[in-house]
Amino acid sequence: MHKLVRKALTFAATAAIACSSILTNVPTASAQSIAIVRDAEIEALLKDYARPIFGAAGLTQRNIEIVLVNNRSFNAFVDGRRIFINTGALLLAESPGEIIGVLAHEAGHIAGGHQARLREQIARSQIFGVVGSLLGVGAVAAGSLSGNDGTASAGMGVAAASGGIAQRSLLSYRRTEEINADQSAITYLNATGQSAAGMLATFNRFSQGLALAGVQVDPYQQSHPLPRERIALLEDLARSSPYFNSPVDASLQRRHDLMRGKIAANVGGHPALQRAFNGNTANVGYRYGDAIATRLSGNVGLALQKIDALLAEQPNNPYFHEAKGEILLSGNQAEAAASSFQRAAQLDPNNSGLIRAQRGFALMRTGQPALIEQAISDLREAIGADPTNLSAYRQLSQAYGQRGDVANAELTMAEGYFRAGNVQEARIFAARAQQKLQPGTPAWTRANDIVTVGQ
Repeated sequence: MHKLVRKALTFAATAAIACSSILTNVPTASAQSIAIVRDAEIEALLKDYARPIFGAAGLTQRNIEIVLVNNRSFNAFVDGRRIFINTGALLLAESPGEIIGVLAHEAGHIAGGHQARLREQIARSQIFGVVGSLLGVGAVAAGSLSGNDGTASAGMGVAAASGGIAQRSLLSYRRTEEINADQSAITYLNATGQSAAGMLATFNRFSQGLALAGVQVDPYQQSHPLPRERIALLEDLARSSPYFNSPVDASLQRRHDLMRGKIAANVGGHPALQRAFNGNTANVGYRYGDAIATRLSGNVGLALQKIDALLAEQPNNPYFHEAKGEILLSGNQAEAAASSFQRAAQLDPNNSGLIRAQRGFALMRTGQPALIEQAISDLREAIGADPTNLSAYRQLSQAYGQRGDVANAELTMAEGYFRAGNVQEARIFAARAQQKLQPGTPAWTRANDIVTVGQ
């Protein structure tokens, strides 16, 4: 797995204040930082899940991006043209239909233009909230000056009450949009001949979780309708569909299990695998995760035996070859790892830049000068195909460093930091690179663009 959880290259990504989530209440008052992870296998599966849904929603021309979030909770949300989905949701969902339902719901938000309208609603609500808060602050100041704690408390009450009026209006609006997104999801599932049973299973799980936790929820303080309400609203629609009892596609379920096994192994090792598959060690997803967990525990030899057994059954599975490359790399067998990554890249139907970057990194790890040029070529191609692969920038910088090309090593780090949103560090590395580069060259110009951005 490429940089998931234990070896994650995470960076701060800002979620818009008008994001809409599938289950939980995402804060709307301020942005939040989230940890992003990348994996070629999981990204390919989610794209396959989403493709027919996006077609039914009329989103095929919108270039919707699905982003993995390193978070163990069951949640997903949208921000602009991006759907963020937690690794916890992927791990807990036992069938493809559960995740497909989540994606259909989020597609409903995007297709319905809910974010734009939500921002407008926030702006209207803030008129009342800001006026109320100003009155409250004035009362607090008066109380503080007079030494009257009761007056200060009353002031806080004014602020809270006024803000509460605006908040309830806004939350009521958001609950309506959530219901609309649920109904749109059912429409998309019907249009693509898919069952909504997984979507209902998701809400049932969440409802049971609240009951087991003994949570008493004020429905007027929620941005989403309560799970039992959503189930009641969706039950008739879902069960009236001719596709409700359609069987799960076996090949899709197998890929789903492989994804869950990979995530479980990375987040919790063998104990997490046991929980995810209820002790079913014969499941291919469990066996895949077992090989990964064995590598993470440090037993490279046994991990190789386990992944080779899987490869004997599925010799053309690109991600098994990728996993073998990671095992070999863990055992300091960089050249053999590069061969496995090369085979994975050849078999990968999506031509993922993530896998090409892994081959470049393995070649760099050999320490052989003759292979450094190929490593640089692979890593540059990987970045060209996927400029958001932040770890590839660091690896390419290291490869340039091994070649003795300090200027390009620093420029690459500058570009990586810039992509990650760290403009301050980007400028530092760009300025250092600029001093070593020939003025007027393309590399010097790229460095200059970073140094002068925003000036």
